Amino acid sequence: MQTIFITGASSGLGKATAKLFQSKGWKVIATMRQPEKETELTALENVSVLPLDVTNDVQIEATVQEVLESAKIDVVFNNAGYGLGGALEACTDSQITDQINTNLTGVLRVSKAFIPYFRQQRSGLFITTTSVFGFSACPLSSVYNATKWALEGWSESMAYELAPFNITVKTVAPGGIKSSFVGNMQATVTHEYDSLSSRMNNLFADGTLIEFTEAERIAEVVYEAATDGKDQLRYLAGNDAIRIAEQRQQMGTEGYRKYLTQLLTVS
Repeated sequence: MQTIFITGASSGLGKATAKLFQSKGWKVIATMRQPEKETELTALENVSVLPLDVTNDVQIEATVQEVLESAKIDVVFNNAGYGLGGALEACTDSQITDQINTNLTGVLRVSKAFIPYFRQQRSGLFITTTSVFGFSACPLSSVYNATKWALEGWSESMAYELAPFNITVKTVAPGGIKSSFVGNMQATVTHEYDSLSSRMNNLFADGTLIEFTEAERIAEVVYEAATDGKDQLRYLAGNDAIRIAEQRQQMGTEGYRKYLTQLLTVS
């Protein structure tokens, strides 16, 4: 029986992935900040729920050590994260730091804790949730965009670095997900950007930019990445992510930037 370790498993994609892998016969270690509140996953066979705040380096070390003493881990799914929306000038230093610590530094710390184990067993797979906004930026979420672009670059670098040890690195880049993610976003407000914000909301609402896909469908892409055995770094997840990637390829990065700029300036 193979085992997957998941961060951010309390809701959305993390929980959907935990349920899917469990249904496929995997052992699942689902981690979250408040495991005492979880009831659905704890009722499933071969699912363990453990505490993990990816911004807490001491807890990361303790949880990973506990897991490795009792289980053979095959896949680590770095999924914990949240969104910070709004103009950069309205973000506090604390908000910027917290966003980076959760979305980026947390992934690095969790992965670093598992690398010696994977290296010694000469096998293992890291999958990290990035985003359509990890290869195609948008306004009013620049810090979030920055963390997801960083994860894509970090993943490519680590794929080279860990290949000699038969350790694989992959990313799953979703578009919009039907989950509590948007509702849980932190948002800053400054009225100087109201017009731009309104245009962005319209592009989201009518599906021109982002469509929202069920978390269960995105989880299927995570399962594909974990089991297909392909030498492939990035997996696009959702029609919107696929569409935007194709548009950027067809138009070129500068062409797509001008296309989106035009959409954002149309009144």
